[in-house]
Amino acid sequence: MKSKANGYVFALLAIVIFAIQDGISKHLGAIYPPVFVAMIRYWAFAVFAIVLASRAPGGIGATIVTKRPVLQLLRGVLLAAQIVIVITSFTIVGLAHSQAILSATPLFVALLSMPLLGERVGWRRWAAITAGLVGVLMILKPEEGTFDVNFLLPLTAALTFAIYVITTRLVSRDDAAITSFFYTGVVGAVAISLVGPFFWATLSGPDWGWMLLLCITGTSSHYFLIRAYDMLDAVAVQPLTYLQLVFASIMGVTIFGETLMASMIVGSVLVVAAGIFTVWRERVVARRKAGLPPA
Repeated sequence: MKSKANGYVFALLAIVIFAIQDGISKHLGAIYPPVFVAMIRYWAFAVFAIVLASRAPGGIGATIVTKRPVLQLLRGVLLAAQIVIVITSFTIVGLAHSQAILSATPLFVALLSMPLLGERVGWRRWAAITAGLVGVLMILKPEEGTFDVNFLLPLTAALTFAIYVITTRLVSRDDAAITSFFYTGVVGAVAISLVGPFFWATLSGPDWGWMLLLCITGTSSHYFLIRAYDMLDAVAVQPLTYLQLVFASIMGVTIFGETLMASMIVGSVLVVAAGIFTVWRERVVARRKAGLPPA
């Protein structure tokens, strides 16, 4: 029981820190190239991944052994690209709107799991996915009869992350979690470092502090999330992650002067509810296949 309680504490800590990280990313992304911001953040992430790998059983030598090298490389590149798109989206679209659309990621994962993983989706999940996509359309509702092409940024980020999740599921069949985490950090850092220097910028004095804080939040949030998943099932953690949308909306309105429309709020509720049900239903189906009780 104590372990579960600690798991919830770690999950909440991770979500709060992720929200703070998003706010800092929006601030820095509005001043400096998002690729540059993501590169510095990724360098800290890579160091963190290497430290964790060195402390794992067998050290780095055992950690880097993978049966799916191509997919591991692809995962690293995908996440690096997704972070750049997300920072750009925070700056152009806004925190609240971006997070509302990113909340649809579990729905995109469910859709992509059929052609890419060969999974079957029953009518209940189809109903949830449909309701969630209606919610996405409400979030994207044009204000003046014209679609804002900037919304393609968070949509692309959500789809990219969904593909990243799918590839993670594929490699998890053969590789340990620490191996995947190592490749995510190191490959992502190498990939973004190939283009990041072309966008190099000189940070002002105060912004060095913000960048340092971004690196600290980036590593600590991942650490707390890892600890949370060590103690809780994904179905318990996933609903809590939607609190990030709440925190992002609060920051967007109070700090960055963003406006929340009624259609966006209603759409977000639909997306979150559909996402939670989809994740829960996936767990029920998985336990049934394994011959375990649904609870």
